[in-house]
Amino acid sequence: NPEFKKVLLNVKNSVEGGSTFADALRKHPKVFDTLYVNLIAAGEIGGILDTILNRLSQFMEKSEKLKGKIKSAMTYPTAVICISFVIVTGLLLFVVPIFQGMFESFGKALPAPTQIVVNLSNFMKKAWWLIILGIGATIFALKKIYTTKKGRYVMDKIFLRIPVMGDLIRKTAVARFTRTLGTMISSGVPILEGLDIVAKTSGNVIIEEAIMRARKSLSEGKTLAEPLIETKVFPGMVTQMIAVGEQTGALDTMLTKIADFYEEEVDAAVD
Repeated sequence: NPEFKKVLLNVKNSVEGGSTFADALRKHPKVFDTLYVNLIAAGEIGGILDTILNRLSQFMEKSEKLKGKIKSAMTYPTAVICISFVIVTGLLLFVVPIFQGMFESFGKALPAPTQIVVNLSNFMKKAWWLIILGIGATIFALKKIYTTKKGRYVMDKIFLRIPVMGDLIRKTAVARFTRTLGTMISSGVPILEGLDIVAKTSGNVIIEEAIMRARKSLSEGKTLAEPLIETKVFPGMVTQMIAVGEQTGALDTMLTKIADFYEEEVDAAVD
């Protein structure tokens, strides 16, 4: 990739100029995100850069696999909905009018369901532009709402409550949260800094708020598990395992186990 080649040459020049590897990467935020740079910095400080790079590659491969699973899960229902919409529109605009003439020749009142379909067909023929305008306005309005803080909060809350899809979103978020935080803690990144980064990359405002509450609790000398239990966003098993991890001093190991389990759950849900 020519662009990536330029980035790597810039990184090389920065390191040769006396910059640390992490600082050299930090100059390219579109390529190397905050999580990546912070883990590299921890590896440099701890003298375990090779180990960190291996962990990062494994982490990114798992993350990409998870994203791929979600995309494949969304492709089929999206395609079915789009094709169904096109077929129904075609039937109402071109097929129903042919039958309408035949029905009228009978000279009798049509059954209610048939009359509704005929009326819908007539409406679509006369006001097709209004329907297109309405769909466009709805999409535009939803996008505008999602850009506001309150609107995104409400929308993200709705997403988590959607049957089947909401459960998949929650499981994906749990897998991403535990995998990312576990990788950061085991790599020597301070837990408060790790929680801050994980919250920003959660992709859902409700989950981000829950993680930030946990961070605040931890900074006040309390446990990580308690505020996560109170938010009721994370499943009971997750919070219990985090509590055990804190008590035994093996939080990073426990987070990795949770991530492994929930990635399998996501795979099963997608299938």
